[in-house]
Amino acid sequence: MQKLLSLIVLIVLATSYSCSTKSVLTKGDTFENPVLRGFYPDPSVVRVGDDYYMVNSSFEWFPGVPIHHSKDLVNWKPIGHVLDRPEQLQITEGMAASRGIFAPVLRYHEGTFYMITTCVACNGNFYVTATDPAGPWSDPIWIDAPGIDPEFFFDDDGTVWYVGAHNISGVREWEGQNGIFIQQFDLEENKLVGEPVQATFGHATNAVWGEAPHIYKIDGRYMLLIAEGGTSVNHAITVFESDVVNGEYAPSQINPVLTHRHLGSDYPIFAVGHADLIQTQNDEWWALMLAIRLCEEKNLLGRETFLAPLEFENGWPVFNRGKGTLDFEHHLPNLPWSPVEPYPVRENFDSEELAYKWVFLRTPYEKWYELNNSQIVFDVRPQMMTKLEQPSLLAQRITEFSFEAFTEVDFNPAADNEEAGFVGIYNNMRNFRLVRTSENGDAVVKLYRVKEGDEQLVATEKVNEGPLVLGLKADRLEYQFYFGKDKNSLKPIGGIQEATVNASQSGLDFTGPLVGIYASSNGQDSQSKAAFNWFDYEAKTNK
Repeated sequence: MQKLLSLIVLIVLATSYSCSTKSVLTKGDTFENPVLRGFYPDPSVVRVGDDYYMVNSSFEWFPGVPIHHSKDLVNWKPIGHVLDRPEQLQITEGMAASRGIFAPVLRYHEGTFYMITTCVACNGNFYVTATDPAGPWSDPIWIDAPGIDPEFFFDDDGTVWYVGAHNISGVREWEGQNGIFIQQFDLEENKLVGEPVQATFGHATNAVWGEAPHIYKIDGRYMLLIAEGGTSVNHAITVFESDVVNGEYAPSQINPVLTHRHLGSDYPIFAVGHADLIQTQNDEWWALMLAIRLCEEKNLLGRETFLAPLEFENGWPVFNRGKGTLDFEHHLPNLPWSPVEPYPVRENFDSEELAYKWVFLRTPYEKWYELNNSQIVFDVRPQMMTKLEQPSLLAQRITEFSFEAFTEVDFNPAADNEEAGFVGIYNNMRNFRLVRTSENGDAVVKLYRVKEGDEQLVATEKVNEGPLVLGLKADRLEYQFYFGKDKNSLKPIGGIQEATVNASQSGLDFTGPLVGIYASSNGQDSQSKAAFNWFDYEAKTNK
């Protein structure tokens, strides 16, 4: 009977959080997951004294590798990007979506921070260093090493080890078989030395994509933690042990130590995996990992960063003791509560530099925007968001299932091919754009939908000259776009649209949805400019 009651409670809790949009963290006995909301996958964390720093993957977006600071592991303040200069990050035109920067790892050793990662469609694996995690960070130091998802492990005896995801033999006994290899690294010469060792191929004999390796030395024993199963429904966290750092690692008998793949594809927390562990100054252990919040079984937000407690028992990690799942609410860490001021709803573009929430699509090698007089002014350039180009586009992450996002654009097109306005974008193949343009000399607003690369003009409406407010209201699976002379006179355009257009449903894409502002002359030269007076983003926090 007790087990039945527990199961009922678990089902009720899971159901109550389906499409949950609550995001306000308040001091109490618990915190709410995810702790970093929206497109922030592949977390890696390090503690320096009482301070915690975390990085996440960024793929084709620039600046790359966002970095956050926390005092309590729950509230995270953005302090910049590790890769914020074009010479550090070459996300060039032609690079496909969901390529670029994969799985950064952040480590600290003898006064220096190391961030090591893979630019999967660039030159491979590299690391950068800094003495201040807010930067500046060094130029890339490239490593001649195979595979992806590298990390540095600094052992007690002063040796440095490179740990990467790669099948040394190149032979696969099953499709997707990949493993973890370990090899000593010479930091002075910046090269691998000695012979590589294949540490493991993963826990399950048919496990795909063993990746995201982290080594921890606990009580004189080396523990290897990895992700396996692919970053979707079969994602899992598994652990292995060895008496020597570069030995073959034996799997734990309690593997997988954390997964939700046995809970079904409709469970509201999905694709749990890719973790990094951290021990607090108060000797608690916690794990940061990626997972997906589902809304009516749909992935609308991409992979986010979650936090979970763990304890070591018989040398192995036990996640969320007594449950073994990642929950929406957990007890707070034994750390001083340190709330962070959120971004304001309205961005007035009145600073000399862009806020850290803003990102570009691929690396901008020219400055095509100007912050001036509480506006941001774009050059109207030929590049298009529906191609693998670097367009005049600025975006920020969507953090909740329900939200409102609007901008005011001041733009007079010189030709019918010119447009500027509001966008919702997942990638070049899945997006919306609501733009002020012209048609046969008349001022119009047009709504376009691009789904699996198929572009359709959804609606066209005539408008007056002068500034125009454009945007959308999102309610879980539904998007409704609006236009008007101001926010008090908005008119709907195009009818209800599917929010899933602006998100991945395949499991093969790794980013998340964003909203932002955009201008283009659609392949033709232009001397026009488009001014944006403000941008509002307001997450709706009711369940």
